Amino acid sequence: MTHNDEPRYIPMCSCGEEIHEKRYALGYRLCLWCGEEASKVARATWCIVPMHKSNYILSTDRNDLIGINNKGGLVR
Repeated sequence: MTHNDEPRYIPMCSCGEEIHEKRYALGYRLCLWCGEEASKVARATWCIVPMHKSNYILSTDRNDLIGINNKGGLVR
């Protein structure tokens, strides 16, 4: 049996679908469909916040929103 005849490892997603080997090499452990669903869940917790006289920022932590864009008022 030569090196090329050896069975190769096929990465599998938790749903049972094969993960493309190049995708797996990049560090993804979910297939495209499961990855899309996982990203939808993660993006549901994101919030785009406008800063006073500035740009917009992406906030993923609710505690970061306390006192943001307060224009110099009292922050509790």
